[in-house]
Amino acid sequence: MQIRYLHTMLRVADLDRTIAFFALLGLKETRRTESEAGRFTLVFLAPPGQEDCPVELTYNWDGDEGLPSDSRHFGHLAYEVEDIYAMCAHLQANGVEINRPPRDGRMAFVRSPDNASTELLQMGEALAPAEPWLSMPNTGHW
Repeated sequence: MQIRYLHTMLRVADLDRTIAFFALLGLKETRRTESEAGRFTLVFLAPPGQEDCPVELTYNWDGDEGLPSDSRHFGHLAYEVEDIYAMCAHLQANGVEINRPPRDGRMAFVRSPDNASTELLQMGEALAPAEPWLSMPNTGHW
């Protein structure tokens, strides 16, 4: 029996804001579907060259009463990054709160505008611990 990964779906309250968040991580829109009858928009985003591993953003035109909720029951998305310190600095400079800083040079967590936990992992070996991340406390939960 074969199985093939298709995508991860996140419901979002503000499509433009969420697309902007994932753009900060380097994801690009690969396709979009609008359903007038269903009153929703689906936007698929993926890292360049990895279009077969998208995240699907589902936006309900008439709103979604449950958003934003504490999406911890979802788990998290995970992306490997070339330089975790540079990525966290980039996100922070663009107003994204670093919930779990990369104190170990290996792992950090942030949240999307719709509260989806997103893990960032350093490619290859962990970077040497460095400030300001080394002494930065956790913020909120991840």
